[in-house]
Amino acid sequence: MIVAQPSAKQRDVPEESDSASEGSAPSVGTVIRRLRREKGMSLQDLAQASGVSVGMLSQVERDLTNPSIRVVTGIRRALGAEVSDLFQEPPKVPQDPEFVRRASRRPRLEFAQLSKELLSSGGTHNLQFMILHIQPGGSSGDSPLRYPAEKGGMILSGALILKVGNDEAHLAEGDSFVFDSSQPHSFRNPLSEVTKVLWIIGAVPLDRHL
Repeated sequence: MIVAQPSAKQRDVPEESDSASEGSAPSVGTVIRRLRREKGMSLQDLAQASGVSVGMLSQVERDLTNPSIRVVTGIRRALGAEVSDLFQEPPKVPQDPEFVRRASRRPRLEFAQLSKELLSSGGTHNLQFMILHIQPGGSSGDSPLRYPAEKGGMILSGALILKVGNDEAHLAEGDSFVFDSSQPHSFRNPLSEVTKVLWIIGAVPLDRHL
């Protein structure tokens, strides 16, 4: 068992491997640590930029806690990373063009109450789409999400309670939605079974939020 022993400055643990065990995808913490080091940021730098405490960041990177979507979103945006950067890409099929992702090559990212299955192809795009697998009673977290983007989707199976601003909608299989992600928003699965949601995130021009 890894025991965190943070000093007053919460120094990084030296020479920790960023690679996952053979045959498994890296954890969210491993990916965040790698991205932070690639940016040349200390834990203190990332804490200041993301609004997430140094102690929480240390626990996330060491996989001592399973962070909420809100926490990971704050960290990701502070690192200047895209959603797709958090996923471990499987080996590319040589004959496939860049705009194709095969069903057998969908990487997944696990959170405490849900997982994300990436559908959009590799590379940097203004449009990201994925399938959310939300556990029974699972949600986006205790605090609403909020950042400049457009989001939309459709309920593939199950049900979802989606709240945007002061409005709340109870959505069933086949229902769809689109909203401005700069508004506070959250969601939860009210059922005793997994809900699957096609989830789409589109970048928006900066001047729309100035």
